[in-house]
Amino acid sequence: MSIGWIIFIIGAIGWHVGLYGMFRKAGIAPWKALVPLYNTWCMVEKMKLNKGWFFFQLIPVAGQFVTIWITIKFVEHFGRFGFLHHAATVLFPFIYFPYLGFSANERYAGEVVVSNYKKSAAREWIDAAFFAIVAATIIRTFVFEAYTIPTPSMEKTLLVNDFLFVSKFSYGPRIPNTPIAMPFVHHTMPVTNTKSYVEWIHIPYTRWFASPVKRNDVVVFNFPVNDTLINDEENFGSRVTYYEAVRQLGRDQVWDTYGNIIITRPVDKRENFIKRCVAVGGDVLQVVNGQVLINGKPQEVFPESQRYYKLQVPQGEYLDGEKLNEFGIRIHEGDNIGDVRQTGIPNTYLVNITNAQKKNLKLPAGYVLSDYIMQPDNQLFPYYDSASHWSADNYGPLTIPKKGSTIELTPDNIIRYQRCIQVYEENKFEVKGGQVFINDKPATSYTFKMDYFWMMGDNRHNSLDSRYWGFVPEDHVVGKASLIWFSWEKGPRWKRLFNSIK
Repeated sequence: MSIGWIIFIIGAIGWHVGLYGMFRKAGIAPWKALVPLYNTWCMVEKMKLNKGWFFFQLIPVAGQFVTIWITIKFVEHFGRFGFLHHAATVLFPFIYFPYLGFSANERYAGEVVVSNYKKSAAREWIDAAFFAIVAATIIRTFVFEAYTIPTPSMEKTLLVNDFLFVSKFSYGPRIPNTPIAMPFVHHTMPVTNTKSYVEWIHIPYTRWFASPVKRNDVVVFNFPVNDTLINDEENFGSRVTYYEAVRQLGRDQVWDTYGNIIITRPVDKRENFIKRCVAVGGDVLQVVNGQVLINGKPQEVFPESQRYYKLQVPQGEYLDGEKLNEFGIRIHEGDNIGDVRQTGIPNTYLVNITNAQKKNLKLPAGYVLSDYIMQPDNQLFPYYDSASHWSADNYGPLTIPKKGSTIELTPDNIIRYQRCIQVYEENKFEVKGGQVFINDKPATSYTFKMDYFWMMGDNRHNSLDSRYWGFVPEDHVVGKASLIWFSWEKGPRWKRLFNSIK
């Protein structure tokens, strides 16, 4: 049983046991406190509130806060109006309710004490602000979070300045590693440019009601290699990672040059990325001429995913954006690769086309469209000589680690999976005299503690994704992108509003 389930069970027991004692003091049959929903009906009835409040609880999301409000009103009938008492009702009811229910110092005072109490205007504002912050934090942590698309890596499935709802329930809400943090701020305070969180309390990875990420889900996750970064967003940050800088310049030079701005971040405070999960734990991934294969089988090609193609035009013909628009193709500035010195192919352009556009494309006579295959790249994960022939379009095969699966610690596997073992799963990893030591014990194999995923952008030739930095551990998964609630480009993109994400 996970820690999350244990905490939930303890909390539920404490809440109901506390209500049992409170009901007894209020003159309500105590057994009624143990019946979900019926217990709040009894509270509404005892306090003579409008019965509509009971039914408002049934509204998804908002109903949770109606329940909290009902319990706060019930606590007031015990004569407890202080801010700390209400805060305890919201944050620690599984402790506070048993105290009210079974302490000899507490009694049910009823309507008289409530009617005689008047809150000051300042107290009304404080309570309203506190409740709003708690409500928003609960929603953001456990239900859904708003997210904005910052880059074109998922085009045309998702566009820059699409505003999304990310469901936390799809994979189970993840408890923050750093619970003491400024509300509504991710990792850096505005203006002061300082950390928005403290690490005095660090909660190990905990996810309640966990459900697996599925192939082809569009997933928001914390950027795995952002654990250490050069804190200069303009030139480094998540654009050029600390590890990429080390590979290019060497560790000593990086620290000599940037040591005063190199920082580390806990998992939940790393940058949020959004990509499509193309492979899950246990899958064997391979990319052949741009086609993703999982366990040897070609995978679904989404209509709005896109990639570059070479477009050759007739001799003397000039290709511009207006002409491409006639074909239904958008060309980005600087995409011309017709330089003979680079390609040896005159009158050739590089154009980014969705699968739907390619399927329906009707080119005039003399225009020839062909595949564009990216060249081998030594910046691809896992960055070693025997894989130097890999490219973004011809990659793998590579096995994705699965929780409970065991690998032999061969030289090749060490290169591919050492970061998973050492960094993500927090083991001490050493190689001494050709022998591998894990946590100071000799090892010839390793069993993974977490599931891992392989994420790729739908804009396959313009995406910084797993091909460049590797696996995404399950503890980095934030949620599933589920709905576009707004979209903007020089005005609202009305057709995209309230579209589900596929």
